[in-house]
Amino acid sequence: MAKVFAILLNTYREAVRARILLGLFALALATTCYALVVGQYASKNSLRVISDIGSFGVSSYGVLVAIVLGATSLYREVELKTIYPILARPLGRTQYLVGKVLGTWLVLVVFMLANAGVLLVALHAMAGGQNWVWIALLLGSTALFLIVWKRFPRASTYVPIPWSIGLVLLGWVLAKEAPDDRRVVLASALLASFETAVTTALATLFSAFSSPFLTAIFTLGVFLVGRSADTLAKLPVKVFGQEIHDLGEVLARVVPNLMVYVPPRPVLTGEVAGESFTGYALLAFAQAGGWVLFFVVVASLLFKQRDFV
Repeated sequence: MAKVFAILLNTYREAVRARILLGLFALALATTCYALVVGQYASKNSLRVISDIGSFGVSSYGVLVAIVLGATSLYREVELKTIYPILARPLGRTQYLVGKVLGTWLVLVVFMLANAGVLLVALHAMAGGQNWVWIALLLGSTALFLIVWKRFPRASTYVPIPWSIGLVLLGWVLAKEAPDDRRVVLASALLASFETAVTTALATLFSAFSSPFLTAIFTLGVFLVGRSADTLAKLPVKVFGQEIHDLGEVLARVVPNLMVYVPPRPVLTGEVAGESFTGYALLAFAQAGGWVLFFVVVASLLFKQRDFV
């Protein structure tokens, strides 16, 4: 486990330094601002509009980051030839892949926590909270983040972890005026973390034998099929024919059903009779864990056959 943890930390450090991650986080913040603008035009449902659009942004950008990092992380190691001294050590290739997957997923969790925290603070602002309070807290936490980042350069890459956690806790406390909407945001972020774990493992599987471009295409294709699994399984025979109907059923069975991680709003708020969100989340976690384990095992088998000479 110590070797896996070392690869995990190294993968996390490399991913955090990537400029594309900052660009995608800026896009996520822009989506939150867009949700605020749209919410202004929905006088009675402004908080719901913000939480729904914002949660969609958390999930979508999380998957996008998972595809980008999953497709490029292993390839970058090979191109820079840093993988040679790593694999020359007493380190199994399976351990290496597990560390890469966990390190990438840690980056995604931090990314989505920060995004969800900003969204919760936005909910507080729209719910009529005192502007000077949330502005001062948000600016203060960001300033503290930057100070620590500059003051301790060696540990600077780890600063986003406590900062994102603190931002979510701050947002949760401030958004108490919108209990249902803050629950939607955090529940969506939790399920999105499961989905990104599956996506990361899938991208790692493809990157074990393919180029970054093809890895991204393959992963995106499987993701789109997974998000359409429920629809593919119920294609009407009269419209599409028996062959397309059967193909849709096969695809729905062999790919991960990612619709599990984007349930209807009543499931997130606990309004479905006889079904608690806790039980639903546990089942989603079990499904994600099974798919991640399967993808990592297959990726390990393929990666062991790869010759880097």
